Amino acid sequence: MEFYCESCETAMCLECTEGEHREHVTVPLRDVLEQHKSALKNQLDAVRNRLPQLTAAIDLVNEISKQLTERKNEAVTEISNTFDELEKALHQRKTALITEVENICSTKQKVLQAQLTSLLQGKENIQSSCNFTEQALSHGSATEVLLVQKQMGERVSALARHTFPEHPHENGHLECQVETDGLRRSIQNLGVLITTGAVGHTSVATGEGLRHALVSQHTTVTVTTKDKDGELVKTGNAALRAEIVSADGVCTEAEVVDNKNGTYEVGYTIRSEGEFTFSLLLYEQPVRGSPFRLRAVKPSDVLQSPDDVKRRVKSPSGGGGHVRQKAVRRPSSMYSTTKKKENPIEDELIYRVGTRGRDKAEFTNLQGISTSSNGRIVVADSNNQCIQVFSNDGQFKMRFGVRGRSPGQLQRPTGVTVDMNGDIIVADYDNRWISIFSSDGKFKNKIGAGRLMGPKGVAVDKNGHIITVDNKACCVFIFQSNGKLVTKFGARGTSDRHFAGPHFVAVNNKNEIVVTDFHNHSVKVYNADGEFLFKFGSHGEGNGQFNAPTGVAVDSNGNIIVADWGNSRIQVSLRELPLTECRECSTALGPSCPTSTHQRTLFTAPRAWPLHLMVMWRWQTLGTTASRSTATCSRDPRQPFLHHLKH
Repeated sequence: MEFYCESCETAMCLECTEGEHREHVTVPLRDVLEQHKSALKNQLDAVRNRLPQLTAAIDLVNEISKQLTERKNEAVTEISNTFDELEKALHQRKTALITEVENICSTKQKVLQAQLTSLLQGKENIQSSCNFTEQALSHGSATEVLLVQKQMGERVSALARHTFPEHPHENGHLECQVETDGLRRSIQNLGVLITTGAVGHTSVATGEGLRHALVSQHTTVTVTTKDKDGELVKTGNAALRAEIVSADGVCTEAEVVDNKNGTYEVGYTIRSEGEFTFSLLLYEQPVRGSPFRLRAVKPSDVLQSPDDVKRRVKSPSGGGGHVRQKAVRRPSSMYSTTKKKENPIEDELIYRVGTRGRDKAEFTNLQGISTSSNGRIVVADSNNQCIQVFSNDGQFKMRFGVRGRSPGQLQRPTGVTVDMNGDIIVADYDNRWISIFSSDGKFKNKIGAGRLMGPKGVAVDKNGHIITVDNKACCVFIFQSNGKLVTKFGARGTSDRHFAGPHFVAVNNKNEIVVTDFHNHSVKVYNADGEFLFKFGSHGEGNGQFNAPTGVAVDSNGNIIVADWGNSRIQVSLRELPLTECRECSTALGPSCPTSTHQRTLFTAPRAWPLHLMVMWRWQTLGTTASRSTATCSRDPRQPFLHHLKH
């Protein structure tokens, strides 16, 4: 074997080079051998370089395993000691109760025995006196009778007048009542084993505070813990530690707040500007991306965005005057108006569709969005005066709509939905009516003309009724599919049954109507007849608060999903779950959140509990959800595209 065929990658003899390999490239075997040796050596060196990493990983896993065994032994010892102490306490209580019973019984017996002695003595005196007197009367002489009468008369009379303790001086009541039901329940629930599957390399940290901070201003970031498979961990008590170190080694103290739901808020305040190393350690292992490079600047060094300039918004009230609303401000990033805000709960973007333009799959002002039962996504583009339809994976299918003010034309489409028959129903704000198109985009009918002033959102309930929100009239109309008015409700104002610029509407699985009240910063829920049920939300930036909510949808589980326009985020709320409130923390907790450290007040009420918060930048209008996902539209003119997000 002196030759090597490069095509066949095999060694061969001289004879073979002239046979089946004569058209192949052949080289001397010794040359190839050196090349292969060199390549193999390089591969060997590369794989050998992995050995220190594997050794370190083995040592780390062994150390964690050792720690786990130690923690287990400590837990077993703690359990044994605790129950030994409880057994001792129970035995002591048993002895004390028995002693107390004996003492009470002894005291009562002394009283009764004293009374009994007195009664027996009296009985004996009477009997002896009676016997003596009767004997004298029966067998005594006249002289003896006279003597007995003189001697015993006074004694017998005294005994007859004597008061004896005939009524009991005590009672026989003595029992022991031991309430064991509560104790048994306590024993059954005694002891909580605290653990978590959270690991550092899959857990994530979010928030601008990872990279940027303002000097002397409190900054927070959110850490969301996950297990080894990347699944969210929904319990707290993980050992999370934060380290913020400046270039000269000065440490900044950080506070970690356990939300008891698998997320943690890390807050800090930096006192001087400069570069810092921000480390987040979960069980002493860095979370994904840690350590982070953090830069702190003075507030005066941050340029103010034009979006930060407040504008006043007026809304007429029902009383003929005006309700002056607080300015609705859409917050922007401190450092960039195009930077996506970080999400406290990591979301998964399935895809996004579209660019700015007026062609197919291009948008200029997305407003409404909906999904159909056959897996289509329907989008209303207000400025392009058209409806576009996509497949569930984002592929463009069709587009229809002609600008105009005649029936079948679109002037400013805002809301869109799909009914049970697959017809596409469009709320046209400027034309002041609802247009109905077939599934292939052919015009069928219009309803609400002459009644509507500015329809915004539209939905279809389980009865096939078409529900639309009239933004200008501040009310909700319910029509039959043929256009006959069923009812309307709402008026301009700030009370529970009034609206101030309502935007969009959705229907849940109970056929209840969910409306976003833009200027009242709340979401209101009504039954199918328009009777007010409840509302949730208030003006603010906290979880469960809103700043001008717009789009709304309800998924198959009844979760209410709201586009919080002014806060640039999506909020997801649960409907009618047992709500637990921690008295100490004054926070709403889910069913899995409370632990033995919380005093719990459990109640069920027709209100919404913020399950979790999804913060996304550029989101405005949220339409009807698909079976497993949520589609949202961007209203930012710089980013006209469709987001599709799992939830």
